[in-house]
Amino acid sequence: MSVTRRSFLGAMTATAWHRVLGANDRLQVGFIGYGLIGAQHVYDFKNQHDVDLAALCDVYQPRLEEGLAACGPRAKGYRDFRRLLDDRDIQAVVISTPDHWHALMTLMACAAGKDVYVEKPLTLFVQEGRWMVDAARHYNRVVQVGTQQRSGKHYQDAVGLLRSGHIGKVESVRMGFFRNVMPGFGAPRDSDSPPGMDYGLWLGPAPLRRYNKNRSLYHFRWFWDYSGGQMTNLGAHEIDVLHWAMQVKAPGAVSASGGRFALQDNGETPDTQDALFEYPGFTVVCSIREASLGRGLGEGLQFFGTKGSMTLSRSGYQVFADKKAPPENQIPVFRGHPAGGPERRPGGGPDLWTEARVERASNSLLDSHVRNFLDCVKSRERPVADVEDAHRTVTACHLANISQRVGRKVRWDSEKEEIVDDREASAHLVRPYRKPWDDVLRSLRL
Repeated sequence: MSVTRRSFLGAMTATAWHRVLGANDRLQVGFIGYGLIGAQHVYDFKNQHDVDLAALCDVYQPRLEEGLAACGPRAKGYRDFRRLLDDRDIQAVVISTPDHWHALMTLMACAAGKDVYVEKPLTLFVQEGRWMVDAARHYNRVVQVGTQQRSGKHYQDAVGLLRSGHIGKVESVRMGFFRNVMPGFGAPRDSDSPPGMDYGLWLGPAPLRRYNKNRSLYHFRWFWDYSGGQMTNLGAHEIDVLHWAMQVKAPGAVSASGGRFALQDNGETPDTQDALFEYPGFTVVCSIREASLGRGLGEGLQFFGTKGSMTLSRSGYQVFADKKAPPENQIPVFRGHPAGGPERRPGGGPDLWTEARVERASNSLLDSHVRNFLDCVKSRERPVADVEDAHRTVTACHLANISQRVGRKVRWDSEKEEIVDDREASAHLVRPYRKPWDDVLRSLRL
């Protein structure tokens, strides 16, 4: 039987799962995809005391062999992930594939009775996220998303400070991702896929195209067919922290501009991009630079409040306190103020609006995120990076890319999950799957 026919539907309800899986039982976990982050996940799960690395799947034989060696001699190997999902011994799966596979594999895994740890960005287009949330709820599955910052103790502490008003009212947030990879990754000609690679299965629901080295392993992220570039790759992390800290679901409007201005390769996604996200009471600016590092001053995540500011990253956070000073005293003085102008007032000493702080990372985000997932598989509680939150996060990223591609601001109705009054932009919210995967999707839609 095949998971595409829902062979496991109803086979394991939440109540039954809770009865048979105790706190000390070992979980049988299967891994789909063994690239950069997939290899890291194998390592992180292997460190847990209650996990058996039961199976690994990859469409590229050399990676399959590497992954199986890393998992250990008892792990089963699969070239087709559907066979892994058909394995009734496997209770949870880790999906570390290119972005265009995340949604459909998660839907199929939920229908097969598996809990899921799926890497970010959650989706390739907005509508996939709602399908994934619906599937997780319908099948009562735990779906953890790889926005590991939510498991960082210093991130949790920083979010607490921001919510408590430690830096005052936050009215602005900035994030940036700067590097210089000039001249780019080249423009290889189309060719046959390498030996040992099932390229048809690698493409899956994506459009049928001739194999190109840059459109496949690792470099897939620079092509719209498979990814959303750095906006969804890196932006998903920082926007997730923003949503978490500010307790918001979505921007009301997004405007973005940019393009592939400098890199000399066959990539499609922007190497230069600036996006403005409009939230109730504050704005967010996100800047991407792939062809110029500059001094790096725009990199990272920064919250600006009325009492000070905070920088926050995986290495820690720092609060910079603003000095108290009468507003009149902050007006530039050249040869004195003309008559009728603001008069300088006494004050403006060493007093600060808030307390400056520095905190370094104190736990492993990756290990803690895995631990949270495993604990939730056993308890049936929602994980710290639940699929609903990840859907909201990547939606903001997608809206920035949509705005850039149509060349204008887009307005978002977060309750209806619709772009307001823009048919051309709305067309980007959903994409067709290639056969036979469109039929699989239809069989799983709730």
